Amino acid sequence: MSPARSHLRAALSLAAVSARSSATGVTARRGLSVWPAPQEPGMEYQDAVRMLNTLQTNASYLEKAKRQRGDPQTQLETMRQYLAWSGLQVEDLDRLNIIHVTGTKGKGSTCAFTECILRSYGLKTGFFSSPHLVQVRERIRINGQPISPELFTKHFWRLYHRLEETKDGSCVSMPAYFRFLTLMAFHVFLEEKVDLAVVEVGIGGAYDCTNIIRRPVVCGVSSLGIDHTSLLGDTVEKIAWQKGGIFKHGVPAFTVLQPEGPLAVLRDRAQEISCPLYLCPPLEALEEGGPPLTLGLEGEHQRSNAALALQLAHCWLQQQDHQDTGELKASRQNFLWQLPLAPVFQPTSHMRHGLRNTEWLGRTQVLRRGPLTWYLDGAHTTSSVQACVCWFRQALQARKRPSAGPEVRVLLFNSTGDRDPAALLKLLQPCQFDYAVFCPNLTEVSSTSNADQQNFTVTLDQVLLRCLEHQQHWNCLHEEESSPDLWGTPSPEPGGPASLLLELHPPHPCSASSLVFSCISYALQWISQGRDPIFQPPSSPRDLFAHPVASSGANVLHEAAAIHVLVTGSLHLVGGVLKLLEPSLSQ
Repeated sequence: MSPARSHLRAALSLAAVSARSSATGVTARRGLSVWPAPQEPGMEYQDAVRMLNTLQTNASYLEKAKRQRGDPQTQLETMRQYLAWSGLQVEDLDRLNIIHVTGTKGKGSTCAFTECILRSYGLKTGFFSSPHLVQVRERIRINGQPISPELFTKHFWRLYHRLEETKDGSCVSMPAYFRFLTLMAFHVFLEEKVDLAVVEVGIGGAYDCTNIIRRPVVCGVSSLGIDHTSLLGDTVEKIAWQKGGIFKHGVPAFTVLQPEGPLAVLRDRAQEISCPLYLCPPLEALEEGGPPLTLGLEGEHQRSNAALALQLAHCWLQQQDHQDTGELKASRQNFLWQLPLAPVFQPTSHMRHGLRNTEWLGRTQVLRRGPLTWYLDGAHTTSSVQACVCWFRQALQARKRPSAGPEVRVLLFNSTGDRDPAALLKLLQPCQFDYAVFCPNLTEVSSTSNADQQNFTVTLDQVLLRCLEHQQHWNCLHEEESSPDLWGTPSPEPGGPASLLLELHPPHPCSASSLVFSCISYALQWISQGRDPIFQPPSSPRDLFAHPVASSGANVLHEAAAIHVLVTGSLHLVGGVLKLLEPSLSQ
């Protein structure tokens, strides 16, 4: 084992002392938690979520499944069988008038824009998305709002019991977590009689369990990039093939401008099944001759998502014979990269209203709290982190500078799955952070009281080791720019059993000090220093900030005139931060 790896292992064992004794640690290390089967359909929301969590794939099984992955087409057939056992046929989903959206970057934002535009027309909308930030019921929305705890609980137990009753010898288990929620969303939307459902693909497209949809009204593909390589492939072209799997015969589809390689793959996929695929013109083309469009989501990259959303909404309205779809600006069809350009039209007042009022938490979101400004963006791929950095730096340039006193920049970061954290952290260097803070996606050291935040797909050891590796990557990046006289190899000296604070050296003028905490709450306590008027942290260990870097940094943060905190790298991290900073989201 390398010295660096031995160092990480030693530090990990020190860091996890108290966490292992918590219920979360015990649960995570054992894998799936066992909860009693429900006796009454009317059990509380948290009981429903705990039972749902038992459908998560535990960490050890997940690793085995990756090595022994079965035929993906069989997985879709299994999903259709689950749908039938739940009391529905694939033909029933046609009644939902679905807009099906995939992509690597921006598919959630595109869905949010699209849903809000169509809701502005007075239509009753359903919206299925993933992951959730604070509560799992966020994944299933009616008219833009998460379904109520009561409605979630009712539909959960109804579906759970139905599947239990109809199991036979060929079905030895319940559907996994995401499959179950997908089935539940379809049932909710049908019972609520929505006019349309916007459905975001989970991972990929071709073999995603949402792809049992046989006849959507329209499909969309947002910006493509590298993500989920162990499942989708290690090139953008392979990933494009997977994404193009949602195309259906005769169903119009739209995509934004992509690099030539993946765009050619999408074009070929569409031609194979006679799917009319269109390339979205930039938003500027739709703004020409009228007032500029105002977007509810910040960031230049959101303009591409808004352009795709406008085309999806426009096409859906036309397919449903709606009258107010916007006046066409050009009648002649143009082509680019052998693809026809989507129509250029004048956005209607309803479309403008929808774009302006779109809200999508955790994506280019800003919270201003006294001297603290929190910048929240769940970017987790290289392209999305690049966009995040651009947004963050532009926001800093536009800020009102304090009349006196220093400003401090803090990065709060985590990365999960098969992503390359070193590449993501390198992209964040130009932001010139004074401090870099790393923590796992655990809101508290013990999160057993909040089922929405529980995750059994990884062990506690794994997430803590990952954070240490992130810190090591960050330190190495800065050592490249620093004098070797000022920087040495970090040595483990934890600040206390419930925190993990490794960086012992003072910051180089060109670099940032780095710290690791064992949960989000402790990280926020150190960053905010009691200066956020809403964040009310629970009690913490007395020696939480005893480490030299934490102690000196606390003084700096306490005296700073302004503190700018970028939270990024993981939507789950952003969700945990939002849960603590916005308690109303947990109500």
